[in-house]
Amino acid sequence: MTTQELQAQYEWAKGLYARHGIDVERVLDELAKIKISMHCWQGDDVKGFLFNEELSGGISVTGNYPGAARSAAELKRDLELAFSLIPGKHKLNLHAIYADTDEKVDLDQLEPRHFQGWVDWAKEHGLGLDFNPTCFSHPKASDGFTLSHPDPEIREFWIEHCKRSRRIGAYFGEQLGQTCVTNVWVPDGYKDKPVDQLAPRQRLKASLDAVFAEPLNPAHNLDAVESKLFGLGSEAYVVGSHEFYMGYGMQNNKLICLDAGHFHPTETISGKLSSLSLFTDGILLHVSRPMRWDSDHVVTFDDELQDIARELVRHNLLGTTHIGLDFFDGSINRVAAWVIGTRNTIKALLRAMLEPADRLRQAELQGDYTTRLALQEEFKSYPFGIIWDAYCERMGVPTRESWLDRVKAYEEQVQLKRG
Repeated sequence: MTTQELQAQYEWAKGLYARHGIDVERVLDELAKIKISMHCWQGDDVKGFLFNEELSGGISVTGNYPGAARSAAELKRDLELAFSLIPGKHKLNLHAIYADTDEKVDLDQLEPRHFQGWVDWAKEHGLGLDFNPTCFSHPKASDGFTLSHPDPEIREFWIEHCKRSRRIGAYFGEQLGQTCVTNVWVPDGYKDKPVDQLAPRQRLKASLDAVFAEPLNPAHNLDAVESKLFGLGSEAYVVGSHEFYMGYGMQNNKLICLDAGHFHPTETISGKLSSLSLFTDGILLHVSRPMRWDSDHVVTFDDELQDIARELVRHNLLGTTHIGLDFFDGSINRVAAWVIGTRNTIKALLRAMLEPADRLRQAELQGDYTTRLALQEEFKSYPFGIIWDAYCERMGVPTRESWLDRVKAYEEQVQLKRG
């Protein structure tokens, strides 16, 4: 399709939405302000560059597609391609094991200087950075416990790591002028049902209190805590349950992370957003696609993704919700996985912003459920795809599936030569 043909279709589609009071130009301006935090760990199957440890802590990546990044330089090159195919300016979410350094350093000794390469790279590309302590795949987490470990020396190691992670996050925020969200997730739990479910949670609470004791400028760093239902090796009991972190987050003014894959297989997070928004100043959202359990499949344009987007848009939660991605798939091209998942997330937000939310809400308040249902169904076939194509064109990224040619060429020229 030529630029002129696309523009003609765009003007036609824009007129359809205008009949319902939807200003498409304003929508696209607002969409361009939304930053998605794209996760670095999709690029190398969560291996990182500090250690050679095998994945552990309830995490598993399947697949052996060729071309995984083996160094920070390779990962940055892969990320640059991915970001060039995604409309908008966004953020990169780093884990501590992705330190860009040749120095042999353990997690409890990390400092901002070990990530200076990432800061310089983010400045060059106009990106923000988010951060996560890596409380897994380490000898001191080999028995499945970190911040709630019964051994005070091991517990102190992880407390120090998380303290240093917060300082690194604050450094990111200060250097880049974009607030860094530092998210704490730990895998702690039992494979079988424990006798004492309280003591580990008491230890976790005390550890978190120690981690967060140092005040940091919220303009530079915001803290988040993340729950999980279960993981490999913690099928019966997870110390950091949703109830634990919801209570801790609200009591201590921390962002509560809702991960789409961390709940019961029949449970969705879209319905939780409005409730949680009443009691917190902000939410961290990890967009993933669970299948059977927290399998972290690449995000597709499915019903739950669209429901999450609708909740954020309809209730004006975009300004207080930090949207990140969390999936890892080693069975397909890893750059393509980033592009598919991130574009789908932005696309879902666009579609939600192009719905007549005010009119739907008015019909609902008046008890006119016929109009509510009719409009909801008719808008499913409205030409938002044309608006999406025009947005991509405007933002200087490929429209529709044409981005795949660039990924395939990069795979042939770069990734397949990595061995």
